[in-house]
Amino acid sequence: MNISGPSSPRADIDSVLAQIRSMQANTQGELKRAMRAADVAPNREAPAVRSTDFGDMLGGALKSVNALQQASAKASNDFVTGKSKDLVGTMLASQKANIAFQATTQVRNRVVSAYQDIMNMPI
Repeated sequence: MNISGPSSPRADIDSVLAQIRSMQANTQGELKRAMRAADVAPNREAPAVRSTDFGDMLGGALKSVNALQQASAKASNDFVTGKSKDLVGTMLASQKANIAFQATTQVRNRVVSAYQDIMNMPI
């Protein structure tokens, strides 16, 4: 495997951003299909629309970060115990988990900042 130095973390960030955009497009597509189905058959019950609120999206993101961290821990443990000889895979798993955690921390910081701004607004 060829690692291209400084551009590798950028590629991982671009990959995460592409996954986020893909999830957003899929969610919007499902909502549009559900709305069309409700318009086509007004006499039937409307199909159940999956909730897409911020809390659900944040929970899903936290589960993804947790999965990446667990995969990183397993890869590190396997490498240290000799079950795996894949140092590059171990380092990639570690970096993916690190980047995902940093991104989550930045989102948390922005949400806390927005909350503080709202709370400091005069009524």
